[in-house]
Amino acid sequence: MNLGPMQQLHGGPDALGVPQFDFSTNANACGPCPRALAAVQLADAAHYPDPTYFALRARLAEFHGVAPGRVLLAASASEFIHRVSAWAARRGPRSVCLPAHSYRDYAAAARAWGLTPVPMAQDAGLSWACEPSSPLGQAQPGLAALVQDALVQDAPRCVLDRAYEPLRLEGTASLSAPELDRVWQLWSPNKALGLTGVRAAYVIVPVQAGAAVNELEALCPSWPLGAHGVALLQTWTDADVQGWVRASLDTLRSWKVRQLGVCDTLGWRCAPSLANFFCADTGMSAPALARALPALRARGIKLRDAASFGLPGWVRLGVLAPEAQDALREAWIECLPRGEVYP
Repeated sequence: MNLGPMQQLHGGPDALGVPQFDFSTNANACGPCPRALAAVQLADAAHYPDPTYFALRARLAEFHGVAPGRVLLAASASEFIHRVSAWAARRGPRSVCLPAHSYRDYAAAARAWGLTPVPMAQDAGLSWACEPSSPLGQAQPGLAALVQDALVQDAPRCVLDRAYEPLRLEGTASLSAPELDRVWQLWSPNKALGLTGVRAAYVIVPVQAGAAVNELEALCPSWPLGAHGVALLQTWTDADVQGWVRASLDTLRSWKVRQLGVCDTLGWRCAPSLANFFCADTGMSAPALARALPALRARGIKLRDAASFGLPGWVRLGVLAPEAQDALREAWIECLPRGEVYP
């Protein structure tokens, strides 16, 4: 895989502002979670947080049933992706194992720190996994074998991005509890809570991490989390908030079934997905799709072009409410006559 120059592409707001119907992110469309939103709004932004985040670490540790020393905090998932890539580059070997289709920040961070892509985890200084995966929302192929291959004597070298685990609509995690103890588990609850504007994440450290914990802490700037990030992560552990997330999954399941049907009427071929988002093959060439999406955006509808994930002609869609789905169908038919889309 060539990690040449790349543009950082993300879903969500752009130069035109916030889309009226934004299919381009994987955030929980039932959100924002009312209790979490209230906590963020009431956060004490007049003072620094505790620089050690003692209470927050203890709360997250209790939530996950681990020792507080196994909790690392991060300004965001993307911040930790770059930090752990820097750590891997310092320790060697200067190589990375990436999923075939994955979040572009993994590759961008690897490129920034001079990590060379390799196909096998046992040859890599760092291996990435994500389940449910992005952009496809599927199980990570061969995840258990990947974890085993990424184990080395000084520290485990596999990071499992679990951003979408709380938004899993079917199935269960591929790894057992003992296997999860062997990886760096990266959590970013803002997606599940529908509050992606609050940047906050944390990591559950492997049991055998050793000195790597202190090394990663040393690479972290002071106060990675502001007051709003602290409030978000504290509220994430509340039983009522967890109950809200679980209840939202039932709504998302029903919306997803309907949205798949809408895509079918448009002639799109949808890939299987376990999560609140999926990818669809529009049947268009990559250049034709790249021309079509701005026309939709001008009408307040944004889709994520999946070409940057290695899926040209495909789009990734977060599951939205029926109103948004109907707007997508009408705009696609209006803006893109069939004779132009499928010459």
